[in-house]
Amino acid sequence: MWTKAAFVAGLLAFPVGAQEADVVAPPPPWLSESLLSPHGNIATSATPEEIRVMPIGAVSLDAVGLLTPMQTGLPADLWAGSSSETLANLFRAQPTIGLPAIQNFTQMLALSELNPPPDSTQEAELFLARLDMLLSRGAIDPARAMMERAGPTAPRVFRRWFDVTLLTDQPDRACAAMRANPDIAPSFPARIFCLARSGDWSAAALSLDTGEALGFIDTAEADLIARFLDPGIAEGSDPLPLDVTPSPLHYVMRVAIGERPGASQLPLAFAHIDLADVAGWRAQLDAAERLTRAGALTPAQWQLIYTSRVPSASGGVWDRVDAVQRLDVAILAQDPEAVADTLPDAWAAMQEAELEVPFAEVYGDRLMRQPLTGDLALLARRVALLSSRYETVAQMAVPQSPGERFLFAIARGQTATPAPAGALPRLIADVFSGTSVPDRYARMIGEDRIGEALLRAALVLSRDQPDLDDLRDALSLFRAMGLENTAREAALQLLVLERRG
Repeated sequence: MWTKAAFVAGLLAFPVGAQEADVVAPPPPWLSESLLSPHGNIATSATPEEIRVMPIGAVSLDAVGLLTPMQTGLPADLWAGSSSETLANLFRAQPTIGLPAIQNFTQMLALSELNPPPDSTQEAELFLARLDMLLSRGAIDPARAMMERAGPTAPRVFRRWFDVTLLTDQPDRACAAMRANPDIAPSFPARIFCLARSGDWSAAALSLDTGEALGFIDTAEADLIARFLDPGIAEGSDPLPLDVTPSPLHYVMRVAIGERPGASQLPLAFAHIDLADVAGWRAQLDAAERLTRAGALTPAQWQLIYTSRVPSASGGVWDRVDAVQRLDVAILAQDPEAVADTLPDAWAAMQEAELEVPFAEVYGDRLMRQPLTGDLALLARRVALLSSRYETVAQMAVPQSPGERFLFAIARGQTATPAPAGALPRLIADVFSGTSVPDRYARMIGEDRIGEALLRAALVLSRDQPDLDDLRDALSLFRAMGLENTAREAALQLLVLERRG
C-alpha cells in the first residue's frame, strides 16, 4: 500500500462525487524558523508601512518555472480560470508517494512555466505551494533551481532556500546571501549559526546570550546551540533528548556535535543528508529507496547506489541489493541462464520495496534483449511495459496470452477488447474506447480551469482505493486533454503493479 505524508491522509477522503470540494493543506511542518521569527517582526519605526506595488511588466513568482510550454506541451494559460488558493491547496494535497506516472506528471506541473492565475499577488501562494510539494517529496534539487531562478529574496522563499542549502551541505551560500540581503531578518539561531560558520565565535556566543535573555531562544534550543559553539560542553554530559521533528538548522547542528539523528523517520527532504558517504552505505541505501519511490532520485542514481558495494549482511535491504546485483552481473556477463535464475528474485525484491518502475527503467530494455522463454519471457515483457519504452515493447513483441494482448493494446493507445475478467481491466478498456471529457470535469474545462481539473484527477489516481467511476473519469480526463503518455503509463501501472487496495 502506498505511504502518504501524514498531513495528506485526511485530505484524500473527500466524498466520491465531490470533485470540486475544497481541499486545504498546510505547508510542510518541518521548515526552519530561520526567518519570520517574532523578533524579526518587531517594529523599528512608527511610520506607516510602505505600500508595495508590482512594477508594470514585472514577472510574478507564480509564473516562474523550469520547463517551458514547448517542453511540456501544456498550454500557457492552464490556470486561467482558477484561484491561486485553490491551486495552492491542490498542490500541497498531492501525496508524497503514489502512482509513478502521476507523480511524474504533478512534478512536471510544479516545474512548469505558466501564466499566473488572474488573482496572483506578490504573496505568490501558488509558487510556494509548488515548492512545498517538491520539498515534501524530497525533490530538493529542482526546488532549489526554481528558487534560484526566481531569486530567493522574498522572506518565505528564502526560508525554504536556506533549509535546502543546509540539507545539501551548502550552508555558507545561505549565510553569505543572508549577510548580503539587508531585507532578510534572520532568527537568532540562524544568525548564531552563520556567525559561527564565518569564524566569529565571540559574536555568536554574545548573540546566544542575548537571544536567551530576550526570550527568543528556549532552554532546549540554547543547550543545542551552546554545544554547537563549544563541543567541550558535551563531554561528560548526557546526549540531548531525541527531537522527532527537527528543523534542518537543528538537524545540521546535531550532526556537527556528533549526535546525528537517523533520517529514516524524518520527512523525505532530510534523506539527502544520508546520501553522503559519511552516512554509511546502509543509510545511503535506505535514503535512496525512499527518495526513488518519491521520484526524487533518478533510476540511474538509485542503481548506482544499489550496485556500488558488496552487501555485508543479510535480511531486508541487503537481500534486495543482493538480488538486484546478481541479476545485474548476469546481464553484464551475457549469461541467459543466470538471468533466468536471478530475475524472479530480483523482481520479487523490487515488488517488496515498491521500486518496480525504477527497476524497469534500468533493466527493462536489457531484459527484452535476453533469449528468455515461457513465463520468464512474459515477466520480462511485463517489466519492460513499466518503462518509458512501453510502446516499443508492444510494437516489437508478439503477445502470448489474451491478458498480454490487452496490455499491448493499452501501450499502443488502442481500443482494448475483449478485456480480461475483472472490474479494473473493463474500466480501462472503457477509458481507451474514446477521448471525450467526462461529465464531472466538463464544467471545470469549460471555465478554463484545466490545470485545476488535472490536479483533482491526479488526487483520485493517487488514492489507495479510488472509486471505480472516479478512476475511469480521471484517466479519461488525461486522454481528453491530450496527455496520452501519462494516461497510458498510469493504466499500465495500475494493471501490472496491482496495487489497488
